[in-house]
Parts: sequence; structure tokens; C-alpha cells
Amino acid sequence: MTSISQNLALVQERIAAAAAKSGRRPEDICLVAVTKTVPPERIKEALAAGVQHIGENRVQEAAAKIESIPSGVTWHLIGHLQRNKAKQAIQIFDLIHSLDSLRLAKMLQKRAKELERTVNCLVEVNVAGEESKHGIIPDQLLPLLRQVSLLPQLSVRGLMTVAPYVKDPEEVRPIFRQLREMAHEIDKLKLPGVSMEELSMGMSGDFEVAIEEGATMVRVGSAIFGARDYSEN
Repeated sequence: MTSISQNLALVQERIAAAAAKSGRRPEDICLVAVTKTVPPERIKEALAAGVQHIGENRVQEAAAKIESIPSGVTWHLIGHLQRNKAKQAIQIFDLIHSLDSLRLAKMLQKRAKELERTVNCLVEVNVAGEESKHGIIPDQLLPLLRQVSLLPQLSVRGLMTVAPYVKDPEEVRPIFRQLREMAHEIDKLKLPGVSMEELSMGMSGDFEVAIEEGATMVRVGSAIFGARDYSEN
């Protein structure tokens, strides 16, 4: 069985190849290691092998792990955020990938003002329109961003999407391309507090295609840590 360090090296090679194919530098792609269900000791193995960014799906799980993880790690919330967890999320995570409603934005604004912090976030877009996925539909993106731009504690850094699970990643290339094109059009508007510097898209099965279409962040779990055991979740 391959080790975490070996898996990580292979992922980094694949990132470098995809970046080169699209005329980009591998160092411009942020690898977020997804640690859902991964125990702290295995996360520490990944950190020792060079991982610097950790992605967690749940606020509660991250809170339970963070005390045993060395400082200096950048924490990403990549899963759906409930409004009642907003304050705790702000205290744990450096970047929230899953802003998907004005109600959540207003709660983040309220809690961030109480904590005297700025919340760095991405807006999650359900590009494929899957009912099982979170995120706003593309038609609602610009109206949401116009409203979020009026909330001074929020800093929108870009967009995020989760593509459908498919065997052939070429099938979801149009999803990634559409997100990039949306970001390009929004960037032209120069909304206050809104930038489109980050595109969080691509997971273990499709991150190379996502990089070719402009991803600046890829969220990779099973390709680093192996298949997950969800029996206790």
C-alpha cells in the first residue's frame, strides 16, 4: 500500500503536468488536502510530507481536530455551512468556500463584526444544477454578489463549485469552464469587496481538467489519503 507521502508526490506531479499543459505554473495551484474522516495522526503525516492547506467539510469535525494539529496550517471550510455555526467557523477557518445565500452572508457579517474580523470567502455555485448539491444557481450569482458587496466584514475572493461525479472527467470540463467564464465577467464589474482571484474547483477524480480550465485551488482527499470509511459518519 502506498504511503501518504507517495500519494502526495503523485498528486503534485499530476498538478504540475496539468499546469504545464495549460501554460501555468504549478506553484500557482493551491492543493487543499481534504481531511474529512481522516484522524489527526494521518493529517500530521501529510503535513510532514509538505501539505500546507487542510480542507474540512464540517465545523464540528474541524473543531475536534484543530487543537492537535500544529500551527501554521491554512484551514479551509469546503462543506456546507449552517448559519448557527457561523461564529465558530469564523474562528477556525481562514477561507470559507461555501457561501451560498444572502441569509448566510448576513449572519457571517453579524458574527464577524462581533469578533472584529474580516471573513474571507468564496461563493459556491451549483453550475450543474444538481438538486443534491448546495450552492446558488448561476442566475442568482450576480444579484447575491451585489448584495454581499455591501457587507463590509465579508471579502469575496472568488468562486467554488462541485462538479457531478463521473467516470470520465472530460464530461465535466464544461462545468469548470462555465465557472471560469462567470468569474471573468464578474471581475469586470469591480464590485467593492469582491475579487475573482480564486477558483476552487476539481477533486481527486477531475482536478487535472479543472486546472486546465483555470482552477487556482483543488480539493483532493482520496488521492492522498486513500478511500474513506464513512461507516461512523
